Amino acid sequence: MSKPVLAVEGLSKGFTSGEQRVAVLSDLSLSVGPGESLAVIGRSGSGKSTLLNLLCGLEIPDEGTITVAGESFDGAGSSDADARWAELRRRSIGVVFQDANLMPALSLLENVRLRGHLAGQAVGGERGWLERLGVGAEVDRYPDKVSGGQAQRAALAMVFAMTPALILADEPTGSLDRHTADDVADCLFDMQRTTGCALVLATHDRELAARCDHLLDLSALDPMGRE
Repeated sequence: MSKPVLAVEGLSKGFTSGEQRVAVLSDLSLSVGPGESLAVIGRSGSGKSTLLNLLCGLEIPDEGTITVAGESFDGAGSSDADARWAELRRRSIGVVFQDANLMPALSLLENVRLRGHLAGQAVGGERGWLERLGVGAEVDRYPDKVSGGQAQRAALAMVFAMTPALILADEPTGSLDRHTADDVADCLFDMQRTTGCALVLATHDRELAARCDHLLDLSALDPMGRE
């Protein structure tokens, strides 16, 4: 049995509001293996984005352990934790946002080429990723000259060009119309399963969430008992 790409044990995180400490996540455990997908759902404020930020090292847990691609981190931190997280984000963790987050001064092809290069991948396969994701005819166009759906497909190409072990997707279709969102979601799941990487998808869209292998409803785990 293969080891999980992502393993979380006893994860807790809270924030200070005035003089009060507000718990967002409490004693959360989960794991996602190669080729598996996990949907994270829940009402606004239930901790979806906080969880994704923790899973890529942009926030530090109060308690618990996060292991990604064999690298383990905890709330105590270490002198080299920031550097190890940065290396994971560069090579092993691909992040997809609600907005495409492309560099406007670069063409779609140049955006994908740069991301692959930063991840240490050999130059040459970038055009192929764009073609596989249905925007091969747009490779030389700039982000402001393509549709929202085409830009988001290019953002997916950037992530897959890294050949990541883990993809974190935060509302990746939230800014798209239903038809375009379905097309982009098809691309995401098809390529994720083809490449065998793990996927954690935060979304309000229950139809999209239902396409994942596993479901985590943070509203049901809300440590404050909020409805």
